[in-house]
Amino acid sequence: MNFRQIECFRAVMHTGSMTLAAAQLHTSQPNVSRAIALLQRETQLQLFERVGLRVVPTPEAHALLKEVDRVYVGLQSIGHAADRIRTLGVEGLRIAVTPGLGISPVPRILQVFRGLRPRVQVVVHTADSATICKWVSSGYYELGLAGYVALPQEVDTELVHSERAVCIVPRGHRLARKRKVVPSDLAGESFISFASSDVVRIAIDRVFDPEVRRLEIETSLATAACAMVARGLGVSIVNPAMLSELALTGVHALVFDPAIPFECHVVRARQQPAQALVADFLEAVRIVVGGPENTARKKVSRSPG
Repeated sequence: MNFRQIECFRAVMHTGSMTLAAAQLHTSQPNVSRAIALLQRETQLQLFERVGLRVVPTPEAHALLKEVDRVYVGLQSIGHAADRIRTLGVEGLRIAVTPGLGISPVPRILQVFRGLRPRVQVVVHTADSATICKWVSSGYYELGLAGYVALPQEVDTELVHSERAVCIVPRGHRLARKRKVVPSDLAGESFISFASSDVVRIAIDRVFDPEVRRLEIETSLATAACAMVARGLGVSIVNPAMLSELALTGVHALVFDPAIPFECHVVRARQQPAQALVADFLEAVRIVVGGPENTARKKVSRSPG
């Protein structure tokens, strides 16, 4: 029994005629008759009876057709799956990003990526940078966008963007007229800080005298910090890209010295098979944030130890 015999059998069953089946299969009627005869011989089943000029299926033929149609549905599903994989990639694209990068620049990156791959399903999950590295290393996500690279992890990383932090104060604040502020300018101000485990928080803490700065509010979300400053609850140090995305009117941004970088690292699992979707997403990343005018690039391999 071979696929051609099954194909001919199914065509005869659905058309009710060997002549119509032959036309459907772009072959001759004798070829269809020969295939049916071989199928009956090999299965030892009487599948058709001739009544005058017509062939009439037997009960055995109807029973066999149920199994044949079930196989054909499976084959069609395989064909559709192949089309989907060719067009959309393997189950779409799964990426993990930090909450801050999820506000900016990820929406702009996805906008460009959608132009390259308009039908691809994209799943975006947020987590802290250390968790993103673990997820990508395990292969659960194709790639990640992290603020820093947590070691040790079996990941390859590339710094695609770095932006200098700004100090934000409420509109009308006493510091709003200054061009630049330094840590001593914030003495006595209610300071809105990131979570203590955040790498940027650690970098910010290093430049302040803990005896002078008033840490009164702590949040893990940069969006929340910006909104709190807009409400006059204090001052903070944030990524300037956040401000342009949120378009807050109650916040004034100032240059902060010394420079504190907010970084964006692309994180990929080592020895990961090349995938066209990932390449297109990386192209979108470079279009949005990877220009030579606004980033310094560096590729590093990370491995345990």
